[in-house]
Amino acid sequence: MSTPITLNPSPRALPDYWEQAKAELMKRDRIMRKIMPSFGDLHLSGRNDPFTTLARSIIGQQVTSKSADMVWARFREMSPKCTPTQVLKVANKLAECGLSKRKAEYILDLAEAFRSKRVHADEWVNMADESVIAELVRIRGISRWTAEMFLIFNLCRPNILPLDDAGLVKGISMNYFSGEPVSRSDVREVAANWAPWCTVATWYLWRSLDANQGVITK
Repeated sequence: MSTPITLNPSPRALPDYWEQAKAELMKRDRIMRKIMPSFGDLHLSGRNDPFTTLARSIIGQQVTSKSADMVWARFREMSPKCTPTQVLKVANKLAECGLSKRKAEYILDLAEAFRSKRVHADEWVNMADESVIAELVRIRGISRWTAEMFLIFNLCRPNILPLDDAGLVKGISMNYFSGEPVSRSDVREVAANWAPWCTVATWYLWRSLDANQGVITK
């Protein structure tokens, strides 16, 4: 799957569950006990605007980060406020941003879903994880993985396990299985010890891969 895209907005504060989650995960899981101290005070920070987050995610799908950044910059020039209404007003110009016909259709479907209240974005903060996912995947271009990334990075939900995320799978492979390939059942078996803090464990496994590559992302 694609890598979650950084929007660089003003970050939210430390999630209120973060320190408790770290303490419990380090107590239960020897790998977490090894990984977590390496990243000091770094923590997940959320993104505030749901529509912008989802539009950026669609643009970033199946392309390199560099290409996605270029298209996103052009898109924001055309739609600086990045509101559903503004995006729908420039519908005929989206190809000029470098968007494919299909991705332009996805962005427009997203904008229409928000404008028509087909999704209940104002209520997501109080809705169950699966209820939010169910709404999101009805929008063209949004897969379950994209919805899970939204729950992690926008809503900061604590217990999301994105089974289709390549980074999570690789992190488990490298840290728990000495680099050997892992199956979905392997991922579930390892993660069984993480609940209700799967998001936090996943985030630290992403971090562990970044550290090996000398970069910090997500």
